[in-house]
Amino acid sequence: MTDKPLSGRKAQAARNDKLILEAAHEVFVNDPEAPIAEVAKRAGVGISALYRRYPSKEDLLRKLAGDGLRRYMELAREAVESEAEPWEAFRTFMRAVVVADTPSITVRLAGTFTPSPDMFQAAMEGDALNKAMLARFKSAGVLREDVENGDLQMVTESVSSITIGDAERTREARLRILELHLQALRAPGAAPLPGSPVTDEEMGARWIPKGVKE
Repeated sequence: MTDKPLSGRKAQAARNDKLILEAAHEVFVNDPEAPIAEVAKRAGVGISALYRRYPSKEDLLRKLAGDGLRRYMELAREAVESEAEPWEAFRTFMRAVVVADTPSITVRLAGTFTPSPDMFQAAMEGDALNKAMLARFKSAGVLREDVENGDLQMVTESVSSITIGDAERTREARLRILELHLQALRAPGAAPLPGSPVTDEEMGARWIPKGVKE
């Protein structure tokens, strides 16, 4: 059974929403303090059309971050269920996360808005997926034993902070640097890692809005 095509107005609304979210990613990853009007301008839609869909900047940020989290979870689930050779499955996952640019949302937007309860629930599900993924690749002997979820998060966030030239050059540079990190992540590892990994609690604390005490 195929989905029915959207009517004229609904199709236009769907196109506008796609344009708004793409523009919001570009605008807010570059400058989290940018006004919502800048998103409408970048998307080429009227400010009234944007406000009909997202009544406030916080609503738009929650949608953007929520979509990024769901995309990350899709990629993690694919990695857990992949029938590919384990190292290639892990490498494919890490590359896909960098290409999807979901870590940029965390780096730039964490702490700038109040996450919804649904986002916290999704984050818990994501943690479970991460643990399953780490267990799979460690048991397969391809991922070094002293690597934890926080390490992978820091690697992808670090790589996603790279901006060189245009979008294509940035993508090329990010994947090159990621490959260097991947060689360090592969078992058995040249030497033990110093210190302790970033914990789930430390990563979660970043999403508490700035100025709000726990």
